[in-house]
Amino acid sequence: MVCGMLRGMERGYGIAMQTLPHLSVTRQNEPGSLPDFGFETPYRAAFASWPAGGRPPGYYRLPLPAEAAEFYREQGFLVVEDCLNAAEIAQLRAETVAVCRGERGAYNGITEPLPGESDDEVLRRYLCIHFPHKISEVMRGFVAHAAYREVLTRLIGPDVKCMQSMLFIKASGKPGQAWHQDEFFIPTRDRSLTGGWVAMDDATVENGCLWIHPGSHKPGVLWPQRSNSESVRDDRFDCTGIAHAFPWRDEDSVPVEVKAGSIVFFNGYLLHRSLPNYSQGAYRRVLVNHYMSAASLLPWRLPKEGESMATCDDRDILMVAGSDPYPWKPMESRHTAFIRRSGEGGCVDSRTKLPEPAATAVSPAMGGASMGGGRMG
Repeated sequence: MVCGMLRGMERGYGIAMQTLPHLSVTRQNEPGSLPDFGFETPYRAAFASWPAGGRPPGYYRLPLPAEAAEFYREQGFLVVEDCLNAAEIAQLRAETVAVCRGERGAYNGITEPLPGESDDEVLRRYLCIHFPHKISEVMRGFVAHAAYREVLTRLIGPDVKCMQSMLFIKASGKPGQAWHQDEFFIPTRDRSLTGGWVAMDDATVENGCLWIHPGSHKPGVLWPQRSNSESVRDDRFDCTGIAHAFPWRDEDSVPVEVKAGSIVFFNGYLLHRSLPNYSQGAYRRVLVNHYMSAASLLPWRLPKEGESMATCDDRDILMVAGSDPYPWKPMESRHTAFIRRSGEGGCVDSRTKLPEPAATAVSPAMGGASMGGGRMG
């Protein structure tokens, strides 16, 4: 009974998707279809999830209509299109190259480019860089982009802080990330964690867009994770853990295909994943920032002397909107940029960082109190 009720939350959205006239539907093993996803789905071509002449439910533009926040509360996500213009997308793409080349300073796991190495060759080395805002003024600036502020204050409340950023490059052939919930990695006291996933490229089922279980955030349950280790390795995914024991089926999941410049907002308890980039030569570049209510404590570290877990509060944050409810607490700068293991060379422990660089050069403007770090995607 419980499993049926939980899956019913998702089916409402899934049924709505299925009743729309779609642009194209390609099934597994049909001519021109993509490789086996590992589950049955009608969405096997770029933008096959979009209805003819329109968008799936949950796609909006600014200013947000009144029903957008209610849709987010019920389904756990929404898409806001045209948040970034062409110049901003180009700026983020260029900054991605600069970060991967080490032009913004050395950081954990980066490899110095070889003489004459092309931008494409450099970009293909990396799947994900955590906390690029710590070394990039440009990416730090996008954390508080006007589109983020407008939407987040509608979804979270007037006072919003950010604690983490991630830069996904995801060239063709790179793996995805298995089912997970962001609150498994970043704990909030009030379940306000919200991801803001800004697409630098069109994100489709072909190049590894997000897939979600709509409504899976509503029970408020953090499902267990198992390791994607060598003994039980699923090569579709990187080295982060795999959530399991939840009642939703892969076949019921829905792709979130978006155009470049769109931002996908999703709840920290929403089950989501991405598949590999099956395209020929294309990227799926994304900048993801994570936000929460500034009124909630962030127990994202062990307690200091004199603290308990009940009062533990990571202050490596950046205020994005409103005011800081805890102005008497000093800000911190605890976290630094690092490379996530992609798993192509094997997975040991996804929590183990790569070796530190010989020297770390961080712009003075990037120092001081700003935001926090941790493992997630």
